[in-house]
Amino acid sequence: MAIPESSVIWFDGALVPWQEARVHVLTHALHYGTGVLEGTRVFETADGPAVFRLAEHLARLERSAHMLRIELTYSREELAAATVALVAANGHRSCYLRHLAFLGYGSMGLDMRHSPTSVSIASWEWPAYLAAGRGLRLMTSSWRRTDPNAVPPAAKATGPYLNSALARREATDAGFDEALLLAPDGTVSECSSENVFAVRGGVLRTTPASAGALEGITQDTLLTLARDLGVEVRVENLLRSDLYAADEVFLSGTAAGVVPVASLDNRELPSSEGELTKRLAEAYRGAVSGADPRYRHWLTPVHSA
Repeated sequence: MAIPESSVIWFDGALVPWQEARVHVLTHALHYGTGVLEGTRVFETADGPAVFRLAEHLARLERSAHMLRIELTYSREELAAATVALVAANGHRSCYLRHLAFLGYGSMGLDMRHSPTSVSIASWEWPAYLAAGRGLRLMTSSWRRTDPNAVPPAAKATGPYLNSALARREATDAGFDEALLLAPDGTVSECSSENVFAVRGGVLRTTPASAGALEGITQDTLLTLARDLGVEVRVENLLRSDLYAADEVFLSGTAAGVVPVASLDNRELPSSEGELTKRLAEAYRGAVSGADPRYRHWLTPVHSA
């Protein structure tokens, strides 16, 4: 979907006009995928806009950079302040945020040691990524999720997203909404950019990082909300047949939110939006909007410039 332009982007320490946030064509990350990213959201609350779980997103950005041996040139505190300043400068009430740290122009070849790190933060008003207005239709992709010993799944890195892009394109070309990827051993990993949840017999299950699934911050949020609702949760390997036999299946992600699944591989689920999915979606809305005071520590307020 097209990106609606905002006024400015934070780029290497300064707010620059949207159209002037540029890189050289020989930027290392453009050729070799040497970058790490975060997708974060700002939600409108009764007290004004607030970034949801900013500290956790920046901590994961730092961990991802560490795993890829990309040196971050800014601290978490500096990036948090820059994030708030950017949202205020763009005047957003709610928006999507993209944090990106990447190896820039300076050297060519696979040796990563001689290219400087650049960091950018962009914000734009972006609706829910998979807002279909109905339960999603999933297909199991012919592309397998990258082996955890090939690329660390705990690192949210730019290069491995080619795996997701290929799977998503295959699914949409076939008339489905989203792709389910299996791990190299045939167990369920995740979707192209969302974690997968299955409900059966009142138990909520989701896949672990060892299956190649990103340790999602929205995933963690929903596990916390489910426990607080008294729901039994398990993080464990799932088979594709576990999803076929589930009472409910839904996806979660920062860009997507909480999205129910209606079918997988043309096998209809008992409900396109089951009772637990609805309860968790409602609890999630309460958390991100600040309506539920138990989770206000997850919100970083944005004060107008």
